[in-house]
Amino acid sequence: MDLNDVSGGPPRFAPSGPRPLFGARPLGNALRRRALGLMREVAKFGAVGAAGLLVNLLVFNLVRSLTDLQVVRTSVIATVVAIAFNYVGFRYFTYRDRSKTGRTKELTLFLLFSAVGLVIENGVLYVATYGFGWDSSLESNVFKFLGIGIATLFRFWSYRTWVFRAIPAAEATDQERVGAARS
Repeated sequence: MDLNDVSGGPPRFAPSGPRPLFGARPLGNALRRRALGLMREVAKFGAVGAAGLLVNLLVFNLVRSLTDLQVVRTSVIATVVAIAFNYVGFRYFTYRDRSKTGRTKELTLFLLFSAVGLVIENGVLYVATYGFGWDSSLESNVFKFLGIGIATLFRFWSYRTWVFRAIPAAEATDQERVGAARS
């Protein structure tokens, strides 16, 4: 007890452990939360993407085996089916906590960026098929898969940056209060 303390209150004890410099502890927690949030987002995006990949490859191989369409046209059909499947998965699973205002704009941007992804994905298949003559079923599936992988990197960046934008913190807490009031 400090004899020079005239406050009359209980004695103050120093916090245990060294004090963080310049708010290091809160910054570390914020970075950890952001990293965990990004890992969660990547996992959900990957889950929807994996299901979309299966849809894409199944439709591709089914249409290719049942029709005489050229390989890239078959791939475009499969990609369009997968895009529709993925929109539902992204909107209602991966990014369900994101802003739901402006659905027309969201869908327009989703389709625009998906079209760019479609060109990337099928461009790889086109070059392999018509540039190098690799047109067997196995080769087509390998290059279809490679094209999907490259396009996925672009789609992840564009969807999270432009389509399914994060709600600003103040807006998010308002929405949480409204959601809690409705419960």
